[in-house]
Formats: sequence, structure tokens, C-alpha cells
Amino acid sequence: MAEREQKEGPKAKQGMLRRHWRPAVLGGIVVLVLIVAYWWFFMRNKVSTDDAYVHAYVARVSTRIPGTVSRVLVDDNDPVRVGDVLVELDPTDYQVALKRTQALLDQIEAEIQAGEIQVQLTEEVTSAQAEAAQASLEAAMDNEVKIRHQLAELENRRTAAQSGLELAQHDFERFENLYQQGAGSERRREEARTTLDKTRASLGAIDAQIAAQKAAIEAVKGEANRAGAEKRAAESDRKQVAIEHRKLESMKARRDEVKAEREAAKLNVSYTTIDAPIAGYVAQRTIQAGDRVGPGQQLMSVVPLGYVYVEANFKETELTDVRLGQPVSLKADIYPGYTYHGTVAGISAGTGAAFSLLPPENASGNWVKVVRRVPVRIQFDTLPPAEYPLRIGLS
Repeated sequence: MAEREQKEGPKAKQGMLRRHWRPAVLGGIVVLVLIVAYWWFFMRNKVSTDDAYVHAYVARVSTRIPGTVSRVLVDDNDPVRVGDVLVELDPTDYQVALKRTQALLDQIEAEIQAGEIQVQLTEEVTSAQAEAAQASLEAAMDNEVKIRHQLAELENRRTAAQSGLELAQHDFERFENLYQQGAGSERRREEARTTLDKTRASLGAIDAQIAAQKAAIEAVKGEANRAGAEKRAAESDRKQVAIEHRKLESMKARRDEVKAEREAAKLNVSYTTIDAPIAGYVAQRTIQAGDRVGPGQQLMSVVPLGYVYVEANFKETELTDVRLGQPVSLKADIYPGYTYHGTVAGISAGTGAAFSLLPPENASGNWVKVVRRVPVRIQFDTLPPAEYPLRIGLS
């Protein structure tokens, strides 16, 4: 019996071992199946990376004009709103320049007003002179036409009178000869003489009238010449008015130029106060009161922590199925127990290496294939809560 127990002992032990290992193997298989099923249903189409950091569009505050810092009203980490004053520069030089341009503008304005009055007065006077001269010239020309018409009538009358004189002379000579021969009476001779004298007197009167008319024509010509000279003088003065108009336009152009200088001076005065361009927190303050600063010099930065985003750098082999609008879960190292939610907002147009300072030159020398990383921008669905704020650069 003892021998039988000795023979059955090893077999019993093997059976007991099989009974102990069977549940463990079955349990391991079940766990493996669960792991595979979890990966298949929940993780198979997902990618993840630890190479992700918080970013934001940081506003780098600089000055547009050179100047001396008179006051710095904020310090690093101070919250600011849009329009809050950050830095003040000494405005004295720019205020003096503004007063100088304003004084120059006032002077030009006064000169323009005086010039406009002078031009208007000169234009009125010259216009009146030109109109009066034109009227005198037209009157003289009309009078000359009238006198010439009268002169033409007198010339016709003189021609008729000359014919009558010749006839009277012929009659007188005929009656004189008859009287000398005793064939004519003295009475007829005297009548012929009287007619001859009257005709001569009438012709003389007509000649006197013709001479007067010719003298009147010469006088009218003088008046016309004088009126023409006055008209030309008035027209010359009107040309001077045109010149004054051009000078006035030049002064107005100069006024516009000085106005532009005044606006530039106003802008320079306004630039002595440097405001916050966006809302956020002050960082990288590099100035102190009394510092001399120049255009473009960075004074500080304003970080908009309310508008941060995440830039995740995935391997190019992981982006096969990544598309815009896909949901994203994020965990920050600073808050390991909190999960943020976001959306894929953009995939970079190139890899990080392509946009580096010294991009790779794969076409030169030996080539070794390296898996590149592509930046993917992730936008938060909601702003990070106040109890879990994010800072730029956090992982």
C-alpha cells in the first residue's frame, strides 16, 4: 500500500499543478483579448505625441519714434487690457515741433486770406476798368462811324455844290460877256454874280463842315486809341490777377503741405504714449525710465493667454488619417489629472526641418532617411478654465 502511494504521488502532484496553471493561462488569454479589443475599437485609429507645446500670437511692443522713456506703468506678469498705457516717452520735443508747424500754418492761412482779398479787389477794379475801356472804345467806334456817315453826306453835298458853282461861274461869265457887248442887262449880270457868290459861300461852308468832320474823326480816333490803351492796360492787370491766382494756389498747396506736417507732428505726440495693442499679460520687459529708445526697438511683450493654442509635432507616418476638424484630447504636464479638449485647426504646409534656419540638403553628400515631424495646430474648444491656466511653452 505504501508502494502504491509512492507510485501515485508524482501523478497527483502533476494534476494539482495543471489545476493551478489553467486559470492563470485562461486569465492571461482573456486579458490579452481585452487589450487587443480595446486597441482595435478605441486606439487603432488614434495617434498621440508628447512633442506638443502651448503657443500664442505674442504682441511685441515697440516704439515708432525715438525718445527718452519718462514712465513705465507696467511690470512683468501684469494683466493689461486693450488701450492700457504701458510706456510714456518724453513728449517735449514733439510738442515744440507741433507748435512750430501750427504757427507756420496760421501764418500761411493769414497770407492766403489777405491774398484772396487782394486778388478779389484787383479783379473787381481791373474788371471795371476793362469794361469802362471797352465801353469807351465801342462809343468812339460808333461815333466814328456816325461822323464818317455825315462826312460822306457832306462829300455828296460838296460834289453837288461844286457842280452848282461851275454852273453859276459859267452863267456869270456868259451874262458878263453879254453885258460887255451891250446885249445883256446889268440886272441879269448882278443876279448871276449873286448866284455865283452864294454858290461859292455854300461850297465854302460845306468845306468847313467837311474839315470839322475830319477833325472830329481824328479826335474820335484819338479817343479810340486812348480807350484801346486803357483796355490793354486793364487786360494786362487782369493777367497780373491770373499770376496772383497762381501764387494763391501755390500758397494753398504749401498750406496743405504744412497741414500734413502738423498731422505728422500730432501723430508723433500721440506716439509718445504707447498703449497695449491686445489684452493679455506683460512679459519680457526690457526698459526702465530714462532709457533712450529708437524706432522698432522691442520694449516688452504682451501675451494673450486667453487665446493660446497647441502645436503638436507628429511624425509624418502618423498623419495618414489626420484631417482638419478632428477632435483632440490634451493633457498638460503641469496638470496631469485634467484633460483639455480641442480640434485640429491646421496642418503645416511643411515639416519643421523644411522651415529651419538651415534646411537639410538631401541632394548633396551621403543621404540617410530620417522620419520628419509636421506641426499640427490644435485649437481649444473652450478657453482654459481659470483654475487650469496655460502658459506659452508648456508641454
